Amino acid sequence: MWTRLAFGRFTAAIVTVLYWLSNPIWLGGTLTILAVSAFSEFIAPLNGFPKILFALAFIWFAVVSAIVSFRYGKWIPSVGAFVRVAVLGFFTLSVVLYAVLNGVHGFGVSAFSPGYPVFIAAVPVLIFNYVGFELPSSASEEMVNPQKDVPKTIGWSGLGAILLYGVPILSILLILPPSRVTGVGGFLDAIKQVFTVYGGSIADDGTVTLTGAGKVLGAVAAVAFIWALLSSGTTWLMGADRTQAAAGFDGSAPRFLGRISRRFGTPVTVNVFSGIFSTVVMALAFWLAGGSAERYFGAVLGLVISTTTISYLGVFPALARLRRTHPDVPRPYRVPGGMAGAWIVSGLCTLWALVASVFLLWPGLGVGWFGSSGNPDDSLPKGIGRGSFELTQIVPLLVMVSVGVLFYVLGGPTRAHRAAPERVSAADERGIAPSDPG
Repeated sequence: MWTRLAFGRFTAAIVTVLYWLSNPIWLGGTLTILAVSAFSEFIAPLNGFPKILFALAFIWFAVVSAIVSFRYGKWIPSVGAFVRVAVLGFFTLSVVLYAVLNGVHGFGVSAFSPGYPVFIAAVPVLIFNYVGFELPSSASEEMVNPQKDVPKTIGWSGLGAILLYGVPILSILLILPPSRVTGVGGFLDAIKQVFTVYGGSIADDGTVTLTGAGKVLGAVAAVAFIWALLSSGTTWLMGADRTQAAAGFDGSAPRFLGRISRRFGTPVTVNVFSGIFSTVVMALAFWLAGGSAERYFGAVLGLVISTTTISYLGVFPALARLRRTHPDVPRPYRVPGGMAGAWIVSGLCTLWALVASVFLLWPGLGVGWFGSSGNPDDSLPKGIGRGSFELTQIVPLLVMVSVGVLFYVLGGPTRAHRAAPERVSAADERGIAPSDPG
């Protein structure tokens, strides 16, 4: 709605599709491979058909949870939040015990001053970590008091995100050598190594074996970790699917996508499409990765983040524009500081989203320029060449933008139907012929 009011339905149609589809990609891609890796590492190896079956169950459980009525489905993310806090809390306490018994890796202040290649690699991930606090607004009609609940939730979520990312990441860096910190295995490897304090051993080559209580606690932590991943995917499906349904109802997408189930009160059609798209992403990623979880994770994560950050390029600027074009609209909560505050917040968020998008679409941009050292291709995921990587990013983005354009075209009848009574009513009141509202 912000984007539509600020920049028109055509832009809103594309932005909404990117915002929506980034979540099925995330669910079918990064979350699924992390869940498979956790199960394989701590419970039982998954290969071939069992791996596909597990991935399908993971995806469609999230979809069904998004379909059921919100008063029931909300317990999935709610329980997931408590599980996430419990897992990270127990992990952090275990790190303290591990440090007392075995010591930790030390690093100085200079380790927190990354060079340019690390900076451009970190920015997109950090931006992805700290966007999305607007998501509960998608279900604000089901809140008791959204005027009070939404701002309070954003504030507490922001503080929680900083702590729940910062403390475990610091713990991982204290435990694992830098060479073993990877996108897929970093947290799982850290859990496995730390839990040796409860039972297990570490070989000279770094191989970790859990036994006794360590193995049991590792399995419990893996199940909790998978549930936390599942709850994250479910939460985003609930919000993003409602956003796409609103676009269908508004005329920025086909009308059938805007249908809300009378039985469940949820956009079942969009939910099912999300599940189908997640399944396709999962199948393609497993096939293209050729069995390399790390390569699969890196490529899909880049696409998820770039799709998300590009969609925000139509959302963040809308704040400043709507302050100017709709100054008198009641705002239950607002960014302080008047127009200056709106421009600062809107400008900073837009700038960082743009920077993240550029560095994601072309990793290593600027490395080796102006006589500096470094190879830009070192910023690519391991095992993927520049041409192959760009195809995995640019082609899906073009397809999604094309879907947005197609959705706008297919929303034409809805726009015409919704506009006709408005034109007639306004014309009757003024005593003039109706005109096209544009």
